[in-house]
Amino acid sequence: MNFVQFLAILRARYKLALGVFLGIVVAALVASLLWTKSYTAAASVVVDSNKPDPISAVLYPGGLNPGVIATQIDVINSDRVAFKVVRNLKLTESPQIREQWQNATNGEGSIEQWLSTVFQKSMDVKPSRESNVITITYKAPDPRFAAALANAFVQAYLETNIEMRTDPARVYSSFFDQRAKDARDMLEKAQTKLSEFQREKGIVATDERIDVENARLNELSSQYVGLQSLASDSVSRQAAARGNGADRMQEVLNNPLIASLKADQARLEAKLQELGSKLGEKNPQVIEARANLAELKVKIDAETAKVSSSLGIANNINQQRAGEIKAQLEAQRTKVLQMKAVRDEGAVFARDVENAQRTYDLIMQRLNQTTLESLATQSNVSVLSQAVPPVEPTSPRLLLNLAVAVFVGTLLAVLVAFIRELADRRIRTVDDLVVGLGVPVIGVLPKPGSVKKGRLATIDAQRRVIGQLPQPAK
Repeated sequence: MNFVQFLAILRARYKLALGVFLGIVVAALVASLLWTKSYTAAASVVVDSNKPDPISAVLYPGGLNPGVIATQIDVINSDRVAFKVVRNLKLTESPQIREQWQNATNGEGSIEQWLSTVFQKSMDVKPSRESNVITITYKAPDPRFAAALANAFVQAYLETNIEMRTDPARVYSSFFDQRAKDARDMLEKAQTKLSEFQREKGIVATDERIDVENARLNELSSQYVGLQSLASDSVSRQAAARGNGADRMQEVLNNPLIASLKADQARLEAKLQELGSKLGEKNPQVIEARANLAELKVKIDAETAKVSSSLGIANNINQQRAGEIKAQLEAQRTKVLQMKAVRDEGAVFARDVENAQRTYDLIMQRLNQTTLESLATQSNVSVLSQAVPPVEPTSPRLLLNLAVAVFVGTLLAVLVAFIRELADRRIRTVDDLVVGLGVPVIGVLPKPGSVKKGRLATIDAQRRVIGQLPQPAK
């Protein structure tokens, strides 16, 4: 089919095509005029990823993550938000709405479920491209009702968003509250055990007391070492005093009486030597001087013996004192070891108290944090704009409907014309005759008043015939 045939069919069936076209356009016009007007109100919220958490002072995760925005859209479209809208507006208390519910469902199901389903059908949520803004629109015949429902969905979404943070925090808070009570009981038990142990052992300040006892142990150890040195020295001196070197001992040499007697002895010996050389050995003066010298030697020996005996007494005293200090040292060492054992045992109870205190402090910290989170009244979602009653309806859109009707009417008019032509095929052009009969056209009779067109058609037909004749061989 060529363009000439196409135009011939449309020209022959123009009444039918025109009727279809006008019918569709008129129907669209009437439907647009009779269609109930509906208004769309829009409110928007913004999910602020840079807003810090008021409790933990950390940034909310997400940023421009599409998954976060998609999750928030699913939350807005959830039944939980729709139920909250119904409860906040108290629509279930309206007798008219209850009557509508009865007529629509025959009283089956829940009125809240029915209302939430109706609201969700007219509500739409759209995210903004490359931003954290979410737009909530609601479509209704009444502009004020549409604005009220859009704002109600925004408010319900904000409340749900806060509840999604506070409800888990309340559960955690009750959990940590119970754990805090258990931890407090454990801490009290550990402190009671430590107090009973200290009272039983008589411990007031373990570290200070053991420091004193250690100092005393060190002092006794120093005294014992000194006494051991003195005892060893006294033993050596006593052994020397018992031998032949008693007169050369330091104690003997330093004794003033023995020194005086030895001085007298030296003088008598000098006098005796002088008298013996002058008077002779048998002179009474020499004999008297020799007797005095012998008596003086006896006194020196007696005094030396006294000094030597005093060394034995000193040695005995040093040995006795060393033994006493050694016994005290052993007793003090045993006491310090016992105190260390007691301190180690008490340190176990003290560590139990410290661990219980640390556990209790950590649990109380988490309890305080979860308690604050459960009382939070804000989140990272804020209202960007409130819905206001729209002035112009969003549907029906008369110009758009007419444009669509013109386009669809044109297509249907052409389609109906061709279908009608196929059902009642007729000869419209010379080409139809050639295709239909398979014979060449010699001439075309012109219509009255169209001589020029008839000649042109005859010339065209002749050209067709000549084109179909066999050509002579060359």
